[in-house]
Amino acid sequence: MSIWLETSRRAFTAAKSFVQEHWQYFLRLRERLRFGEETVHLCLAGVVGVIGGFTNPLFQIFTEWAQLLGLRHTGDLVEVVGSFEPWERLLIPPVGGLVAGLILYWGLRLVGPQGSTNILEVIVAGDGRLPMRTALVKALSSILSIATGASLGREGSITQLAATFASKGGQLAGWHPYRLRLLVACGAASGLAAAYNAPVAGAVFAAQIVLGNFSMNLFAPLVFASVVATMVSRSFFGIDPWYKVPSFEFPSLGQLPWFVLLGGLSGGLGAVFLKMLRYCEDLFVRLEWPVYGRLALGGLWVGVLAMFLPEVCGNGYSVTNRILHDEFLSTPLPVLVLLGILLAKLVATVVTVGSGAVGGVFTPTLFLGAGLGSLFGLVIHSVGWAQELQVGAFALVGMGSMLAATIHSPLLAVIMIFEISLNYSLMPPLMLACVVSALSARRFHAESIYTEPLRRKGLEVERESQRFGAATMQTVGDLMREPVRPLRETATFREIADRFLTCPNNFLPVVDGGQQLLGVVALQDLKEYLTAGQELNSVIAYDIMRAPPRCLTPNQRLLDVLPILLASELRNIPVVNNHAESKLVGNVVRAEALALLSEAISNRALPAA
Repeated sequence: MSIWLETSRRAFTAAKSFVQEHWQYFLRLRERLRFGEETVHLCLAGVVGVIGGFTNPLFQIFTEWAQLLGLRHTGDLVEVVGSFEPWERLLIPPVGGLVAGLILYWGLRLVGPQGSTNILEVIVAGDGRLPMRTALVKALSSILSIATGASLGREGSITQLAATFASKGGQLAGWHPYRLRLLVACGAASGLAAAYNAPVAGAVFAAQIVLGNFSMNLFAPLVFASVVATMVSRSFFGIDPWYKVPSFEFPSLGQLPWFVLLGGLSGGLGAVFLKMLRYCEDLFVRLEWPVYGRLALGGLWVGVLAMFLPEVCGNGYSVTNRILHDEFLSTPLPVLVLLGILLAKLVATVVTVGSGAVGGVFTPTLFLGAGLGSLFGLVIHSVGWAQELQVGAFALVGMGSMLAATIHSPLLAVIMIFEISLNYSLMPPLMLACVVSALSARRFHAESIYTEPLRRKGLEVERESQRFGAATMQTVGDLMREPVRPLRETATFREIADRFLTCPNNFLPVVDGGQQLLGVVALQDLKEYLTAGQELNSVIAYDIMRAPPRCLTPNQRLLDVLPILLASELRNIPVVNNHAESKLVGNVVRAEALALLSEAISNRALPAA
């Protein structure tokens, strides 16, 4: 027995000695195996992409159930409504609006006051928190509205739900606001990509419209989420393009001026559409009716129009396809027919959105663009011009230019039209028309359909700059990374030393249980304790730390914090939520921020040189 005990003691002593000698190697190996921030974000984006991919078919299934329950038929909404008697067409949209409004009224009262559900607002002025219960209530209301003929698209609610699910997951995990904002953007990208089978457009939408930032550390997760969501959605709906149009050839430069003119007309119509939306929203607000009364009134307008033109019901997808295939050319007086449908759809969409109905406007906007383009092609053909160009070509280009006019983003409009049609031959005239349309619309209406609600709340949205050195207008939040893993104020000297051995930082932040920044520990401050003996066991981070350095906050502009960047001796400058609470939320790499500012300031000086 004594031999066994002695052998065990020697083995334990040898193992302990081996671990002590190689402890720092174990720590370094653990640190290397730890996932970097970019890897974590890509993994999270993949999960969000799966959520967005499944949100699309689930929303469509619930919409079909609601349509079957309310209209006793499934399938294309325009065909279903067109088969009803005129008095039924009159009643279905207002009754649906009333039910959808009651869901909003009682549902929001039941869940109580919560935060904003506007995706851009929680990115620009919020902390990335989207309320789940409010989003579910609005999604249910949207399903009832869409299923009963409201002039709305499904993509708005799908994008909202995907972003909310992503935000809620981050909230449950207790992540910082900067990561919640990224999750919301990934959710928006995955929702739009799944809804339209358009991964590139989804990523560009989230980067340009939602985040207003194309930096690679943000754009890479957006792309990943969009791709995953698209592949999941394709497993349900396949890879067929949304809109099928024949290919067109544009060998002649003389054909392009027609599309410049079409772009100008689309810009004008887009500005009128945005102004009508704002006026209609104000008009419904001044009525001071409850939300179910406003939605019922908006539905009544749609019902009156549907009595004569059932094409105004729904998102207009099937009617847009008919326009692209020139099916209206065989009707008597096709110009008057298309003009009537275009004006009726414009009014139906304006009153539906203005009344407060929940849904998207992407697909109705594409309908308006197709109608305008087809009408333009018919008119110039009637006087003998541009006979070599098919009317469908003008319709498809009109879709993109109208979208560019409402969102003020020609890049996103071009990518969207290409992905939903897979028609590359139209790219030259499409690009030209979208640029002209966006510039024309901005001249008559400065705000896009997304920035208008934020401006009316007094929120400033700086998405771009026409000056040299636009990077100097970026904020700390644009460059902020995950915080340097902090120490608790009770961390022992051994724990502090191990952390410095396994990380490249010369300073480590010290926080309390509430993540409030108490100070920093510097590597050089450990030198005076190296000759100490057993008393080291009683030394903790609180005893060694210095006072907190000058910190940054996410909303500060980089140019404003230049003095802090120059004066700091830290490689990673802490970022706190605000100076009153001083909760650690991230860090800014000092060298990266200074390099960006240096390049931006140099660029501003170039013209003077």
